[in-house]
Amino acid sequence: MDAGERLKHSFGATRVDEEERRRLIRETFAGVAPRYDLMNDLMSTGIHRIWKAALVRHGRPNPEDIVLDLGGGTGDIAFALAASAAHVLVADPSPQMMGQGQAREGQMREGQMRQPAPGITWVAAEAEALPFTDGSIDLVVISFAIRNATNIERALGEIARVLKPGGRFHCLEFSTPQPWLAPFYGMWSRTVIPVLGAVVSGERRAYRYLIESIRQFPDQAEFAGLIAASGMTDVSWRNLSFGIAALHSARKPWNSHSPPPPTSFAPSSSKRKSRSARMRTCEAPTSPARQFRFRSLVP
Repeated sequence: MDAGERLKHSFGATRVDEEERRRLIRETFAGVAPRYDLMNDLMSTGIHRIWKAALVRHGRPNPEDIVLDLGGGTGDIAFALAASAAHVLVADPSPQMMGQGQAREGQMREGQMRQPAPGITWVAAEAEALPFTDGSIDLVVISFAIRNATNIERALGEIARVLKPGGRFHCLEFSTPQPWLAPFYGMWSRTVIPVLGAVVSGERRAYRYLIESIRQFPDQAEFAGLIAASGMTDVSWRNLSFGIAALHSARKPWNSHSPPPPTSFAPSSSKRKSRSARMRTCEAPTSPARQFRFRSLVP
């Protein structure tokens, strides 16, 4: 059984069907949302911030880019990317997780935080059925979320679909550490992290799932193979902290047979249009101030 097939029939170490996996993962993130960022700091002793900074540096969107932060939850990556003046969309199936990010954005707008509010569109959506038109996104990033997709292969296919030809994909995820480190990392994750989850968030079972899902996730090379199978090219990865995490990168080929972007995105007399002129027609459900072109989720 390949990695994608193995993952969509598991919830941690438990065998489940695809719909049960979907339900259990939604329940897990609804429970951990209020303390999710704090737990990330404790579990990684703050190192996850260094890893995420590497993801943001690799992304480097242009001011006119449309960027999708997939599984963006509490918005820490989205806020960093939006500082470049790109238009950032956060798509996440968990209203509870996005609620944390929206609350933080509200604090910025009210001047309760030093960082200015960048303006982000928040969209409730699953990775396997993205509500965006073909070839409409310049950059897709996903941070510690791809392993929580119900069907990873379908999610990667959707990422390839919504990217413009030449568009970039960067994925930060836990991976397989180097052999000398694996026993120590395994002991830490099996014993310390579930206890931290129980003490800090009251959700020991949720953090046991998160650790078991890391063990189930394919290693660097196998995950690169799944990305390539979606049709993306130039697939590569960079190990972080000796392979505890890995940053995979890919690109949608320029000769892709995907249909051209919608006419509302196409330039007219000038080579480049302003961001507001490129995005039209349908307001994002959670951010009336921002607009984007959605496709129907109904098959």
